[in-house]
Amino acid sequence: MVRREDGSWLYMLPSALDDIELGVTHVVRGEDHVANTALQVQMFEALGAPAPAFAHEALLVGAEGKLSKRLGSLGVEALRAEGIEPAALVAKLARIGTSLPVEPFVEPGPLIETFDFATFGRAPARFDLAELAGLNARIVHLLPYEKVRARLPEGMSEADWLAVRPNLRTVAEAAEWWDILHGHVAAPPAADDAGFLREAAAAAAAVDWSADPWRQLVDLLKARTGRTGKALFHPLRGALTGRDSGPEMAVLLPLIGREEAIARLGG
Repeated sequence: MVRREDGSWLYMLPSALDDIELGVTHVVRGEDHVANTALQVQMFEALGAPAPAFAHEALLVGAEGKLSKRLGSLGVEALRAEGIEPAALVAKLARIGTSLPVEPFVEPGPLIETFDFATFGRAPARFDLAELAGLNARIVHLLPYEKVRARLPEGMSEADWLAVRPNLRTVAEAAEWWDILHGHVAAPPAADDAGFLREAAAAAAAVDWSADPWRQLVDLLKARTGRTGKALFHPLRGALTGRDSGPEMAVLLPLIGREEAIARLGG
């Protein structure tokens, strides 16, 4: 049977005709199609055309069971809107369900070289969006400046990108750090830190900015105030970036620059 009662075509014959017309040589699909593969091969034989090589993989499942094309959250547009890099999706799909580890590759070469149907298991593989987001962050941490330059804020330099890249989950987040580096951060200090930050502003004006100003700044403040550890570093980071955490301050401070740093520390 190749047609329904209403005259519409079943999947089998149109699929075979498409494959013949397009010159398809290999078909990879879910194991739920194993049962109809023999019928499709017979259709190719009946049409006098060579059948493609068929391979069947275990089905992907999500948190709610079998993945469906109707799940909008798994569409390419939705993933792109979430900041998922194409390389992250390729890396995930090339290794999911195999005995090989899912690894962050910016270029597909290593994935192509190690791709082997023998590494795929028969058990359903779980497609986890949280794991994909984690893999995406690891790939963002490897992206060179030239690959992302067109997507960064205008004027963002390679030094800016390399400074903030280790703390990004998506490329789009670089815009937030661009504002921190080259905008103006207003972060009112805690009452017991106000005096310390005024001392920090004076120290920032006294250090040599051509040679590791961050190390000089903290060493000078330790000597002048006796502060160490969190009591020293936390208010400095907060005043300079408006954040409790982020990239290394030794890298950020030269990019913020002397005058802006003194202004931020001085309130």
